[in-house]
Amino acid sequence: MKKISLILFLFINCTNSFSQNMFNAVSGTVSLFSHAPIEDIKAENKQAASFINSATNEIAVVIPIRNFHFAKALMEEHFNEKYMESDKFPMASFKGIIQDSIATLADGEHLVSTKGTITIHGVEKELEIKGVFKRDGNSFTIISDFKVALKDFNITIPKLLFQNIAEIIDVNVTLDYRASGKTIINK
Repeated sequence: MKKISLILFLFINCTNSFSQNMFNAVSGTVSLFSHAPIEDIKAENKQAASFINSATNEIAVVIPIRNFHFAKALMEEHFNEKYMESDKFPMASFKGIIQDSIATLADGEHLVSTKGTITIHGVEKELEIKGVFKRDGNSFTIISDFKVALKDFNITIPKLLFQNIAEIIDVNVTLDYRASGKTIINK
């Protein structure tokens, strides 16, 4: 986890200082779901790390690929070795801007949109992600569901397995944030 935090710290060089506006994810879960004719495949990763600067609405998320866990060990092995090439591409990431001023959002649920660059399997792609922002004082949760097309990230499925793995994967992200230090939020 220390390595992930260091990578994330370096990754979010988009902010000049760790100021009173910084929030870090104290809990981050990313789930994958593939619905195909022969079988459904689910995986979960509870090691997602993220920071948000509420003054600039910048967000950075890093996900260690090897921390996705499947119901079957063989699925996990194939995921890491054949599809994601986890030794070569150990992290997925997202760096962007939340389009709504989260510093001014009141307690409760709000729909938000984020635009930025997602990097998976060494391929960068511009992406807009919509989600729910749930605020409770100086802590909040972001929940988002979106789809990822494997071909967009040069992830190939062998022809023998095309009925086992969907070409488009459902992704669910839940990130719980707390203030990194002394935080002042305008409500």
